[in-house]
Amino acid sequence: MIRIEPRAPNRALEIAVPVLAALLSLGLAAVPLALAGAGVGRAFGLMLSGVFGSVFAFTEMLTRATPLILTGLAAAVAFRARLWNIGAEGQLYLGALAAVAVGAGAIDAPPGVMIPLVLAAGALAGAAGLMLPAWLKTRFGADEVVTTLLLNFVILLFVQMMLEGPLKDPMGMGWPQSAPVTEAAALPQLLPRMRLHAGLLIGLGAALVLWFVMARTVWGLRIRAVGENAAAARHAGIPVTRTLLGVAALSGALAGLAGVGEVAGLKGYLTADLSPGYGYAGIVVAMLARLSPAGVVLAALFIASVFVGADTMSRSIGVSSYLADLVVAMSLITVLLGGFFARYRLVRVRRGAA
Repeated sequence: MIRIEPRAPNRALEIAVPVLAALLSLGLAAVPLALAGAGVGRAFGLMLSGVFGSVFAFTEMLTRATPLILTGLAAAVAFRARLWNIGAEGQLYLGALAAVAVGAGAIDAPPGVMIPLVLAAGALAGAAGLMLPAWLKTRFGADEVVTTLLLNFVILLFVQMMLEGPLKDPMGMGWPQSAPVTEAAALPQLLPRMRLHAGLLIGLGAALVLWFVMARTVWGLRIRAVGENAAAARHAGIPVTRTLLGVAALSGALAGLAGVGEVAGLKGYLTADLSPGYGYAGIVVAMLARLSPAGVVLAALFIASVFVGADTMSRSIGVSSYLADLVVAMSLITVLLGGFFARYRLVRVRRGAA
């Protein structure tokens, strides 16, 4: 008979789990590569060169990592309080929608005013996207997994309606897209002739601030306490409802900033296919990082490297780029299994033993 017993806390094991999970997911990806007839060594070599083979390739990886850092942080802070935010994808679109509504010519101001205004609008819109599910959870006990997930589809339909209506670009040749953000509202590029933009600095700054909040402030202690045991936290005098609503606002704002970066820093305008699933990939990033803000940055770089490297490999040897999605999915599975075995162990006991 097998019995599950908790392990003693082991910091080294906690750190090793996501690293081993990432390596294991890459190892498992070798199986479909081999079945597809591709040389495994050459395929992984092409993935590496697709990320580190040139300055352009490396900056493309950082560009892809930028929204993943922000959506990963959004998921991490929410999950830390056991607020299961599955709606970062919708919140990202709300942030992007607010960015073009404010930054596409509605206001005429210099960059020193427009950029903070666009960022604030996107953050507020993203926060609003999570406040309703959080309020339903705290007021009526509604399952936020269901409400945030379903709200993603509602938000995307709303965005499509706006792109076909009030925000449609009259110069867009009939395509459902918004007018471009003005030059004053655009995030500055970090390198000439590269797509890397200041959204990366915003993501890294957000990770640093979130680490400080979680590790060094009373509010961070309250978030952790609510996540460990909400009933005990309430008994200790912690305002659980107010804490959860505050976490919801912060989580949604981070996801909204990811949308601002994609519009004001990268693409320049909003379309219904702006995100290839950054909100959902952010969940994998957060879980791979074990909800650590510093770990989110590293996990986002890993996931972005897989996506960019898989694109290069696909073009070179004709293997489907969907291999990247497979690696991401396997990363989530392996980190969840690894997390379980980091906290528990299986003990074999004889029948009849106490």
